[in-house]
Amino acid sequence: MIRKVCVIGWPITHSRSPLIHNFWIRKYGVQNAVYERLAVPPEDFVATLRDLASWGFIGANVTVPHKEAAFAALQFHDETAARLKAVNTVVTTPRGLEGRNTDGYGFIANLRERAPMWLPSRGPAVLIGAGGATRAIAAALESEGVPELRIVNRTRSRAEALAADLRLRHARIFEWDDAETALDGANLLVNTTTLGMKGAGEVELSLERLPGAALVTDIVYTPLETGLLRRARERRLATVDGLGMLLHQAVPGFEAWFGIRPQVTAELRALVLADMGIVES
Repeated sequence: MIRKVCVIGWPITHSRSPLIHNFWIRKYGVQNAVYERLAVPPEDFVATLRDLASWGFIGANVTVPHKEAAFAALQFHDETAARLKAVNTVVTTPRGLEGRNTDGYGFIANLRERAPMWLPSRGPAVLIGAGGATRAIAAALESEGVPELRIVNRTRSRAEALAADLRLRHARIFEWDDAETALDGANLLVNTTTLGMKGAGEVELSLERLPGAALVTDIVYTPLETGLLRRARERRLATVDGLGMLLHQAVPGFEAWFGIRPQVTAELRALVLADMGIVES
């Protein structure tokens, strides 16, 4: 019997999850396994989730715009998904389908791989945005021991709602016009928005008030170096691009489905970059 896993989204043609997981399936010699794309509009999502097992799927990834709908549709969740109220990984367990969220794990694992000198306890983290990705990253950073989370968003009420909903213990909300003040003494700056993607505009923020030891990262990975990362590099600040978050968030799911914990390697990164038309020097 073929063990099938899929990524469900709308649209889904852009997803590189099949490239990542099928690479690992080949690399680790997983027999009778395949990872597919499943394009599912919102009105069909709940029915699709319900029918996964009957279609031969042992699990799935869930991407935009279905993460919150997956949480609502599933009876069982891991601790992280329950806190975030969003699911990106579905696993078959003895009690039924369980929703998990590995986005925060992927974010932290990417920082640990690409910037091993970064220590979360050294100072505040500044998060630009207050969307779904912000939720996962804020919760992960708090769990890692970051002493203060400074959230900067154009709509203050949305940032306040995020902090309250996650019960963040040490969160401060900054007005967008006061964003540069939030950089004072910061240890980490994270863009959690789509700003920086082609056609989406840029993060218009001076980095002059960031300490020289600060780390700057961006969850956007197309382009690999966003305008924010380029300006940070020009200031000689350490930077981490967003591609590793995509690669690392896939690890726990693959392990749950196939019983093998895969490694994020330079070979895998090069494969995904090649698919993006990029050759890294």
